[in-house]
Amino acid sequence: MGRTLGRVVHRFVKKRRKIAEVNVALCYPTMSKEDQAKLVLQNMENTGMAIFESAMAWWWPQWRINRIVGSITGLEHIDKANAQGCGVLLMAPHYLHLEMSSRIMGTQRQAVGFYRPHNNALMDYFTTKGRLRSNKYLVGKRDIKGLLKALKDKNFCYYLPDQDYGRKRSVFAPFFAVEDAASTTGTLLFATSKYCQALSIESRRDEQGKYHLAVQPALENFPSGDEIADVTAVNQRMEQAINKAPEQYMWLHRRFKTRPDENAPSYYR
Repeated sequence: MGRTLGRVVHRFVKKRRKIAEVNVALCYPTMSKEDQAKLVLQNMENTGMAIFESAMAWWWPQWRINRIVGSITGLEHIDKANAQGCGVLLMAPHYLHLEMSSRIMGTQRQAVGFYRPHNNALMDYFTTKGRLRSNKYLVGKRDIKGLLKALKDKNFCYYLPDQDYGRKRSVFAPFFAVEDAASTTGTLLFATSKYCQALSIESRRDEQGKYHLAVQPALENFPSGDEIADVTAVNQRMEQAINKAPEQYMWLHRRFKTRPDENAPSYYR
């Protein structure tokens, strides 16, 4: 059902398809046009599936969730950080199956979510209730002190640093083949805390519908004080994670909408 819905989006929602096509072409310039088109179609199919995946993550009972867990590795990196008196800033890309992967991770280590409250109160209620099925609590994206306190309390906290959030608190750093992608420095704000270690996670759904999560070790010498180098290191972690299953990434976001030259034409016209 999700794939069918995704194909409908691919065929009729041309604006969104165009965004995905531009992003894929910019990030994978050496990929053939045929393979780029195939990736975009697969991505649209996964976008349709994400609607059903989110509902499954929010409402399925735990025994059904347990049946679709493929593997969870790298939990020792979270435990090591906690043993050293630190919380974990767990950096993750905007996977289309992010709701499901966080539900699954919560079966092993409950997390604190850093999120943007939904504009629709009813949708925000369902989102919050669903995300708290196997996690501790949520912190609004403007509550910086709240997330710092969560880290001080040795929680592990989800943080998504891979999108274009505009010029404020951003630098231009390489992301895939784009040398000057607007990239948030918000990661560094939290990582400078003595109570924080910055780790990342890789996640994918296999062809049998099982999910595989892998927590990666903490970034070394991070932050170093060099914003460009530090943000580049974060972007590289995101690239590595996305490349595990690029069709399952949110290519529909205008990742490169902010350009160094404000007068430069948009990639998405």
